[in-house]
Amino acid sequence: MTTHEAAYQGSLIADAFAMPVHWYYDCSALDRDYPDLSNYCAPLPHHPDSILWRSEFIPVNEKANILHDQAPFWGQRNIHYHQNLAAGENTVNFKLARSLHEHVSSEGQYDPNKWITLYLDNMLTPGWHRDTYLEEYHRAFFNRYAQGKKPLKCGISDEHIGGLATVPALLAALPLGDHRQTVKTHIALTHRHSNVLRAADCLTRLLSEISNGTSLHNALMAAAGDWFSTRKAQTWTRRPDRHVIGQKLSPACYIDQAFPASLYLAWKYHDDFPAAIIANAKVGGDSCHRGAVVGSLVAAETFRTSGNFDLNPFRSD
Repeated sequence: MTTHEAAYQGSLIADAFAMPVHWYYDCSALDRDYPDLSNYCAPLPHHPDSILWRSEFIPVNEKANILHDQAPFWGQRNIHYHQNLAAGENTVNFKLARSLHEHVSSEGQYDPNKWITLYLDNMLTPGWHRDTYLEEYHRAFFNRYAQGKKPLKCGISDEHIGGLATVPALLAALPLGDHRQTVKTHIALTHRHSNVLRAADCLTRLLSEISNGTSLHNALMAAAGDWFSTRKAQTWTRRPDRHVIGQKLSPACYIDQAFPASLYLAWKYHDDFPAAIIANAKVGGDSCHRGAVVGSLVAAETFRTSGNFDLNPFRSD
């Protein structure tokens, strides 16, 4: 195992752990529904904060049909976004990360044309994913594709942290080296927003610094100063996590808040991977996609300091 491989595995673990409480914004409801959030859990069928009842996706034709048999649940209240997943299973963006990692590892290099073809095949294959909700960037991409746009030009200016889900996977699959431009090229296929591209580059630099032996704390000071203040973080540690990510920073998915929130949790729990993953899930909001950052950074730091990484820090319920 390498540092980048540990980071990739950490991102998958963080996503799977947070999956049942993904997009809970009412933390009292989160605590009520999952009172012992210390291991992988299966999602309850009822999600009190679900927005599926006011969400709509109408594929322009069959070439945009990525919901498959999950389409009837859109427009219904209290449907869990990940209702079909088992405890410890990854959500769709991290299933894509796994597919990307396997593909690039097999090819030995990254080719955006080959990846986008695989992305299309995966999402258009019934049963490949079992998620009910799909983020806006997927829906917009496939409607553009169905309207005849070239696949490499179907991405939108999406500003959500979900755009970082595949970064650790790509870095783990590539040989050691400077892959900042490759990451940018990859992320821009679906997320053209400048802040998402900037955050992806920051995460790439942080993981590279840790891989080269720099501590996570020092890497944050060297490469994330435009996103994260260690001075503020030191002050915030006196407050509960739900105060910091809830009042100081939003738990929502927009990158300008979600990325600093992720960096804060990674900074605070740098020496305790299970605690970092649990804390990320318990503050609610877009916990799965924050997990790409929290899970990868703390796993990388764990590997840097100990030379190993536990792939099974939690058990299924």
